[in-house]
Amino acid sequence: MVIARSIAELRTSRAHLADPLGLVPTMGAFHEGHLSLIRRAREECASAVVSLFVNPTQFGAREDLAAYPRDPSRDLELAEQAGADLLWAPEVAEMYPPGFQTWVQVESLTKPLEGLYRPGHFQGVATIVAKLFNAVLPQRAYFGQKDAQQAVVVRRMAQDLNFPLEIVVCPTVREADGLAMSSRNAYLEPDERRVAPVLYHALSQAAEAFRAGEREADVLRKWMERTLAGEPLARPQYVSVADPETLAELSGPVERALLSMAVHLGTTRLIDNLLVG
Repeated sequence: MVIARSIAELRTSRAHLADPLGLVPTMGAFHEGHLSLIRRAREECASAVVSLFVNPTQFGAREDLAAYPRDPSRDLELAEQAGADLLWAPEVAEMYPPGFQTWVQVESLTKPLEGLYRPGHFQGVATIVAKLFNAVLPQRAYFGQKDAQQAVVVRRMAQDLNFPLEIVVCPTVREADGLAMSSRNAYLEPDERRVAPVLYHALSQAAEAFRAGEREADVLRKWMERTLAGEPLARPQYVSVADPETLAELSGPVERALLSMAVHLGTTRLIDNLLVG
């Protein structure tokens, strides 16, 4: 596996990689969710590139940029084992040089859900992903369903800006007890980790109600809220039943929906989602 630190090194190495090329954008601290994306890129493409960059512009003023988990030597080893041909790990100054002032803004899709509570987050995401696409020139880019709104925003951005690539959204990878794998799970205290699967349980109960014939958005929302209310350590920030494409909150009968939530457990904020219909 080749390691590139600068855009110049990346482009030199990229020229020797066969197309189609799959890109897996990451912020490191790899877990099985990341590795499943790399393996899928390796299976579906002639070459696989992994970017490793903790993007400062998608963190808010009171968020966890300084404390975000980092283990680059382990990440390099795991990426190579998963089949990556090239790992690109630029410094912040490489991606945001002095005087940087150009941003990518996706409008309505970034306003609800995560966007409501993390202002500026998706501007940072859209900007860095556009820069990654421009630098790597992949034919496919791989994202996880766990960050459902991010996947919708990135797909819209790629369509609107005419990036000649396919956005591939892969299933959420979970622990044995249902907890969605996330680098932030490392922040959980033991008692918080024990109850963290309550997010998945709440989503699953609403999804099961949907499969049993329940179609009222408000009832599905109440299923999730009731389950979360039964766990004293869980402090929900939002519980949503939204349109999977527009992310607009739904009411009345629904045929398709994105069930999602953000929940605080102690100082850790977790998100999860399921698609129904």
